[in-house]
Amino acid sequence: MNIQTLWPLAGCAALLAGCADTPTTTLRVPTAVTAVAPPSYVERAPTGSLFQPNAPIATMFSGEKRPRAIGDTLKVQIDEKLSANQKVATDTSRENKIATKGPGTDSNNVRGALKSILNLDAEASGSDSFVGKGTTENSNRFTGRIAASVINVLPNGHLVVAGERSIAYNEGVTTLRFSGVVNPEDIKAGNVVASADIVDARLEAVGRGGVADTASRSWVQRVLSKGLAIW
Repeated sequence: MNIQTLWPLAGCAALLAGCADTPTTTLRVPTAVTAVAPPSYVERAPTGSLFQPNAPIATMFSGEKRPRAIGDTLKVQIDEKLSANQKVATDTSRENKIATKGPGTDSNNVRGALKSILNLDAEASGSDSFVGKGTTENSNRFTGRIAASVINVLPNGHLVVAGERSIAYNEGVTTLRFSGVVNPEDIKAGNVVASADIVDARLEAVGRGGVADTASRSWVQRVLSKGLAIW
């Protein structure tokens, strides 16, 4: 096989690779970052206070460390429920009626069709009605727990967190991703924060493998279904 034959084959392969489905995500941030190494001090400067820079935050009654720096971890308790109902009913009707009486004539000079038109009495009526009903219901529920790490600290002290967990089973992979902004005051005991308290929360569960491929159409099927549609 010469080089002239390989070039068209390579172009077709690149075209098919570019048209293939690529996994997408709604997360705007990475799901993991490398923790920042704490600075090393040869000699700690005395401040005359119990507070020390870069010291772990803990309560007086517990040695539990609160997440506050890049690389720290916490747990996100996912409990999302969305329910929406919409009902529309429309009933309209209209009736129209009109009547007109010809001017008439007693003149003997008017005969034929013209005399019939002048003596014509006309009536017209019409009506129309419309009845429409529509109902929409949507209900979603998602529960679970995922561990997330702090990937950024905002100037106001809020934490940008993100996490990802993948489970592979029987040639299929299910991936759970989460990201959002956490107020440190919303973190409860055990370093757990509810997903409802997280700002700009983005949650997604995606699957790859034979089962996911069977339940979805390939890019070729989507192109053919749109390009060959005749209605």
